[in-house]
Amino acid sequence: MAKAGHGWSGAAAERSEAEEGEDPLDARIARSGCLEQHRQLQECMAERRDWRHCQEQVRAFGACMARRQQRQRGPGPAQLPD
Repeated sequence: MAKAGHGWSGAAAERSEAEEGEDPLDARIARSGCLEQHRQLQECMAERRDWRHCQEQVRAFGACMARRQQRQRGPGPAQLPD
């Protein structure tokens, strides 16, 4: 059975939990440092069943992931003096 929040993956839905092992998306989110925000978003979605009621969690998770991407890219190219 697919994990909550990953219902769009038909292939994952066809595999059993034992066959799945660790979900690659969950592992990537855990490595990002945004796992807590992701869990809060999933909990809200499970309770409310409508992402529009979970905007605070959506924004928090998105901001966390954006910070992660900025850290990976590092500082932008140095600007040359005029």
